[in-house]
Formats: sequence, C-alpha cells, structure tokens
Amino acid sequence: MPSMQVAFHDLGRIPYDVAWSLQRRLHGARAADSLGDTLLLCEHPPVITMGKSGKSQNLLVSQADLRRRGVDYFEVERGGDLTYHGPGQLVCYPIFKLPRLREVQRFVRNMEESVIRALTAFGCEGERRLDHPGVFVGGAKIASIGAAVRSGVTFHGFALDVCTDLTMFALINPCGMPATPVTSITRECSRRVTLAEAKPPVREALEVVYEIELVPSPLPIAVGAATDVADIA
Repeated sequence: MPSMQVAFHDLGRIPYDVAWSLQRRLHGARAADSLGDTLLLCEHPPVITMGKSGKSQNLLVSQADLRRRGVDYFEVERGGDLTYHGPGQLVCYPIFKLPRLREVQRFVRNMEESVIRALTAFGCEGERRLDHPGVFVGGAKIASIGAAVRSGVTFHGFALDVCTDLTMFALINPCGMPATPVTSITRECSRRVTLAEAKPPVREALEVVYEIELVPSPLPIAVGAATDVADIA
C-alpha cells in the first residue's frame, strides 16, 4: 500500500511564538480540510513553555530572571508541564487529522517510537516509561512530548535534545520530574552531534512509523510575526 504524502517544512531556527502562531493557522486550515496533513521541523531560541498541567513551582527562577537571561516564557495549550526549548534541540510539530479521537494515545506512542528508532542511528537505546510520555536513555530524558488535539487535529509535538545546552534545564523541574536527569545525543555519543546529522534519521523514522512520505513543500501560509495567540477552540 503506498504511503500517504505529507507536506514537510524545515523552518530552521524560528522564535517560539512565531512557530506557535504558524501551527495554529495551519491547524485551523487542516481542521477545515483546506489543507492536508503537515509536519514542521524547527529549532527555537531559548524559551520555556508551560503546558496545561503545569505547576508554577516547577519554574525555579523568576520570569524577570528569565528575561535577563534572554529566555522567553509562554503558557500554551499542549499537555504536560514545563519544558525548555533552545538551540541544538530538534522540535517536531505534526499537524495531522486523526481518523478517530481514540487514536490520540496511539499518536503519542508513535512519536515516542519515531524517536526511539531515530536514536538507533547514534547507537542510543531509547526507552519508554509507562507513567510518563517521552523517551529516555539510561533513565535520563532525551525527548519530551507534549501534544494538543483540537477538532480531531494534532499540533505541538516532541522535542529531541541533540546538542542542547543541558544546563538550561536547571531553570525548571523538567516536565515536573525533578528527580529525572536530562541528556542529549551529544552527551550519549561523547561527541558533538549536529541537528543536520539528526534530521535525516528522524525524518526516516517518522515516515516508517506513521506510514507516510514526507514531501518538502512551500508553506501555504506566510511565516510572520505572532499575532493569533487566542484560543483556537
């Protein structure tokens, strides 16, 4: 059976709020069936985001301190608690229409499986935890997952630490798990692994797991300033 084609866009490094705005516009178009399934890959400047189940005590510094450090902060509609995004982290936003609402859990597991498969290209053995979404290597978290589903369409997604500055996670209790360390492909390989190296295995794994063909395409919506941050529900 031929794979379904999915529009693929590599946005490079893009401010979080601009990517968030773009996701929401693409989500609206997908929910209206004026656009097919779409997948975004990108990297963000330093930013901390809080999901719907986030707790303020998991932010270990003040927002004024974040501003002094040049770290943005946003409260968003994805699941999960606090996480950090920054240079050297590969972020994936699938904007997919689910065939049935009960497919949400499978969708999350497929993101985990995609990361686990991609990690094998670097000799890393990724693991799941039944009590918490994400991917772990040797007990340390290497990929965070925080999805949102509205009108049967997904957005937000996963973030894989490739060559991320892991000291930035000291600003938070990552994903509300203070006792769980974080790691990266670079740390696990004991050499610097770049995003350029990580992207092909991640793309290939996504294609296999989701049974899709990622087709590089021009964006149907212009990338601009973040203007639409109201709730999309």
